[in-house]
Amino acid sequence: MKEGWCSFDISEPNFRPLVVIELAKGTKEETREWLTKRIVDKKANGGAQLLVKPLVTENDDQNIYLVGASHFRLLLGAEAVGLVKECNDNSMRTFTYTSRKTFKDFAEDNHNFLTMAECQYIIKHELENLRAKDEKIIPGYPQAKLYPGKSIVRRLLTNGILVQIFPLHDQEELKKLRHTWYGRVKIGYQPLDEIRCYFGETITLYFGFLEYFTFALIPMAVIGIPYYVFAWEDYDKYVMFATFNLLWSTVILEVWKRFCAVMTYRWGTLLMKRQFEEPRPGFHGVLGINPVTGREEPVYSSIRRQIRIYLVSLPFVCLCLYFSLYVMMIYFDLEQWALDYHQENESNFSSLLLFVPSIIYAVVIEIMNRIYRYAAEFLTSWENHRLESSYQNHLILKVLVFNFLNCFASLFYIAFVLFDMKLLRQSLATLLITSQILNQFAEAFLPYWLQKRHKKRMKKKMFSQKTDTDLSLVEQVSLEKEMGTYFGTFDDYLELFLQFGYVSLFSCVYPLAAVFAVLNNITEIYSDALKMCRVYKRPFAEPTASIGVWQLAFETMSVISVVTNCILIGMSPQVNALFPDSKMDLILTVALVEHVLLAMKFVMAFVIPDKPRDIQIKLARLEFESLEALKQQNALG
Repeated sequence: MKEGWCSFDISEPNFRPLVVIELAKGTKEETREWLTKRIVDKKANGGAQLLVKPLVTENDDQNIYLVGASHFRLLLGAEAVGLVKECNDNSMRTFTYTSRKTFKDFAEDNHNFLTMAECQYIIKHELENLRAKDEKIIPGYPQAKLYPGKSIVRRLLTNGILVQIFPLHDQEELKKLRHTWYGRVKIGYQPLDEIRCYFGETITLYFGFLEYFTFALIPMAVIGIPYYVFAWEDYDKYVMFATFNLLWSTVILEVWKRFCAVMTYRWGTLLMKRQFEEPRPGFHGVLGINPVTGREEPVYSSIRRQIRIYLVSLPFVCLCLYFSLYVMMIYFDLEQWALDYHQENESNFSSLLLFVPSIIYAVVIEIMNRIYRYAAEFLTSWENHRLESSYQNHLILKVLVFNFLNCFASLFYIAFVLFDMKLLRQSLATLLITSQILNQFAEAFLPYWLQKRHKKRMKKKMFSQKTDTDLSLVEQVSLEKEMGTYFGTFDDYLELFLQFGYVSLFSCVYPLAAVFAVLNNITEIYSDALKMCRVYKRPFAEPTASIGVWQLAFETMSVISVVTNCILIGMSPQVNALFPDSKMDLILTVALVEHVLLAMKFVMAFVIPDKPRDIQIKLARLEFESLEALKQQNALG
């Protein structure tokens, strides 16, 4: 017989805090009591059936609560969210409480069967699914309206009553992870399985992709070094290098899909069923009925959203693109001024001055990218997308289009309008190296320095206070709640996407781009690891089976690189010499070669399976067994 939610007591003799809830200071007593009661109530009564304990601090305002759960509750939650675990026969299956003893390493007294990241994900899922029953308002806040089925946590967030929810670090496990991950400089693979157990699959896949991409760049770097060392600077010598790049950019992306499938099958997320998406917290509209769920929720006209997108957002993006091109033309004016000054003076100072416009332009590009990012987030939020996935897709599209034009427009202009290969090489090198230095400083070293200063101040403050509570836990929560919030892998993937563009689009002009990319990524692995472990609050684990829309973004960039490299090859003196009389024949030949290479690219993408053969067989076997079990169930019914 299947055990229900009310079969177990919610009490737990050894309370283990997993998640922190911070309410706004001055939150009314009736609101706190109502919220904690809803959290600890049984599932049958509409609660989350979790454990809650207030964190008593010096001011004793009780606006911070620690949330945990009993071992049984977490196992039932694992079934509810559809976690996939390894069975004793080495197969991967969706966990169910009734068949718990068939899973590897399961024991009634083994509280490590679920990782801490999985436990925190379960608690987050249960908190987010706390829904209003017959309440019309949040107690104590008449302006905070509720309706049946509304997510309580989302309403508390949008009304500023709930400040944040975040998972606690496990100091012992974090110390071990830091030591194996970045505690010592070594040549080897990252401990991806350990990272996954601590941070979850989404973040681990980013680090896996970063590591894979770094290793994939090594052949490009090894081939590119001789061109620089032996001063092979004749433009026509790079035809073979560009051809190799076209095949390389396709193969690495297809092989990554296979690596990704192997990892996510081992972790169980390849088999997880997609959860039904709830409306995002910022979504608003007139109260109506969802035709799918039958629940009351805000409804917003898709026509109004399309009007906002096409009559406001699109013109704004086009205006920003125009401004980016205007700044680019100012850069070329500065380049011409520096060149004229050098031709008149020809000194060491004038030689160095030639690089100044490119450096200034690289800094301006980074500043414009960051400012535009805030504008894009505001616009996408204003468009009022119902689902988080829709919001993310529209945001990524806006940011990618602007960043692509902002970072690469000057290179296209130099290559295909000015036909200045020397300036193209100089600009590409300056943009790549400057952006890498700025990103390392802004994303890792500056936040780490600020966090270290803040930690020292907080420790002095904590040791000056006298409390009856465990000082280490109070100190840990006080430190972590003030740490920066990690908003996801968006910026990290964007940085890799732009780097992939610098390496693949104009590789035949500057082969050393891959060398600098490898060096940057090696330091990026360590700086990003430091950032995750020391700078930001621990993020909630998010199960995922792939890198999502970024796979399509990288594949699109590789298609564009085929076109640019074919045109660059067609512009080379070596190829031009083959068509001395007819430029039209040259253009047609280049177009034909480009179409053939694109065809080869798509054929390779089709021929190389996304999943290895053994993974395909395991997935097919699971599907067959599920169908057989369904047939037997129907026959018995």
